[in-house]
Amino acid sequence: MKILIINCSPVRNGATAEIVNLVNSFVSQGNEVRMVCIDDYQINFCKGCRKCHTTAQCFQKDDVGKLMAEYEWADKIVSVSPSYWADIPGQFKVFIDRCTPWCNTHEPHAKLSSGKKGYIIALRTGPSMPECEKVMGSIAHFYGHLEIETCGELGLCSVEYKEDVADRVEEIREFCNNHLFCTENE
Repeated sequence: MKILIINCSPVRNGATAEIVNLVNSFVSQGNEVRMVCIDDYQINFCKGCRKCHTTAQCFQKDDVGKLMAEYEWADKIVSVSPSYWADIPGQFKVFIDRCTPWCNTHEPHAKLSSGKKGYIIALRTGPSMPECEKVMGSIAHFYGHLEIETCGELGLCSVEYKEDVADRVEEIREFCNNHLFCTENE
């Protein structure tokens, strides 16, 4: 199984990155895994011109195609995202905006291979789950328009620093065991 784990935070060594590393350690045996960080890509803002609604591609030349090639490569995509003001980080939102050529609400549109499965881990510094649910909802909405089936979500509250992740290791391991290992049907 090919698994892509994306750090949706621009911080390469914080709590989100720590979770990405844990997920990798839990699923790497028997799978081919790639880890990427949204900050590794140069992604321009969407101009809102809607040219992609008729061409199925954006006129801008940046790294969106490179990141979408990673999505195409993967069978399973794990998005690990912190909450920035009750939603996904701006850098990841810019990427989502630029995926309009792949959005299934207009024709023609670019398409990923079918059968991809998506998983979401959201974290936030505060103690209440609704903010994690908002983050998970934003990513699930994105997955839906790319025709990636959302198959598992995990919200982690009270995680601000990477040291805070140590108390959540078993919860993350259980999520990986329940959702990311191959089943006989896959």
